[in-house]
Amino acid sequence: MLNPYFLMVLLYLAVGALAVLDASLVSFELLPWFNGLRWLRVHFITLGILSETVFGVLPILAAGQLGKPRPKTRWDIWLTLNAGLIVLLAGIPAVNGVLIFTGGTLIFVAATLLALQLWQLRGSGADGLPASTRFYVSGLAYLLLGIIVGTGLWLGWSAPLRIQVPLEVHIHANNWGFMSLLFAGLLVSIAPSVSGRPLASPRALDMIFWGMTLGALGLVVGPWLGGALWATVPGLILHLAATLWLLGALVRTLARGKLLGTPGAWHLVTAYVWILAPVLIAPLILLGVPGFPGAGIEATAPQALIYGWVLQFAYALIPYFVMRYIQHDPQPRLGGSWVSLLAVHAGSALVWASIFVEAWRGPLHGAGYAFYALSMLPFALQLGRQFRQQWRTVEEMMPTATGD
Repeated sequence: MLNPYFLMVLLYLAVGALAVLDASLVSFELLPWFNGLRWLRVHFITLGILSETVFGVLPILAAGQLGKPRPKTRWDIWLTLNAGLIVLLAGIPAVNGVLIFTGGTLIFVAATLLALQLWQLRGSGADGLPASTRFYVSGLAYLLLGIIVGTGLWLGWSAPLRIQVPLEVHIHANNWGFMSLLFAGLLVSIAPSVSGRPLASPRALDMIFWGMTLGALGLVVGPWLGGALWATVPGLILHLAATLWLLGALVRTLARGKLLGTPGAWHLVTAYVWILAPVLIAPLILLGVPGFPGAGIEATAPQALIYGWVLQFAYALIPYFVMRYIQHDPQPRLGGSWVSLLAVHAGSALVWASIFVEAWRGPLHGAGYAFYALSMLPFALQLGRQFRQQWRTVEEMMPTATGD
């Protein structure tokens, strides 16, 4: 049976591709600029493609880790999430406080219900929560924080909560907290399937988990307190060390599975270039180096991070999940293509270049988003073929109506 979350992935992929094309045409001054679309573009990827995938596969992955039956689709969670997404995405460009609050609240409720569902799937005893599920639950906790702060950005909650740099807190909670921990958990989950061995030893996974969790906490507390270096610097070091450790384990796992000759493997490995780039440059921003475009990086780098990091995980893992859990392929493969790999990196490189080459910012932006759109094309075609094939299978299994 088709997973309803993956059908929504197709919808948000189509809308996200149109939004990327719009960004390219706007940068080339072929279309007018519209208020709010910059944030809508990234939310089509994060709250659209990513969240639909997360809500669709995490309960299945958590149950599989414990040898439990595949859980049934929770339609209450599906409806709450998608109602929240529609309302929120309608409220952002209009800066409508009622819609933003309603949408944010519904997504918060859906994420809470998902976290409770994962917790209820745990086993018994001290080791009842698998390593991957620990990453998921901790990541969802940061997502809840990101939702609160992000919703408050539009409703004036930052002052009562004493958040000094609310946008940075929102981005850090979602990127360094939610998505970093989520992707680590997904890598832990798929490693045995692609290589026949776990991603790392239990002790190493514990160290990576705590490094990312506590590192993200420092990166959230720092801007919350107005740039407190005593929180930001240790958080940055912990998160960077844990991420590099995870990346090394990933490369070894892919090498064991003889996958380093495939584009899907390189999507996963090289995606980390675009989350490590702002981390490595962060000291220059914190130190306020004269002439260094710190403000430009803070405004533009998140776009390259979302398209260069999150999208590459989507390219590699969503086709894998479709093959494994919808088509029930005994040997699922990572998705992606060499075209999507080269195009998405070209797009992120051009977007980063636009930060430093101010005179060519518009054309570089336009070319970067055009490459992002190109990178989405093979992914859309691959997913379309998979769902068309599955839909034909479903239709063949349906009884044929006969007249009397």
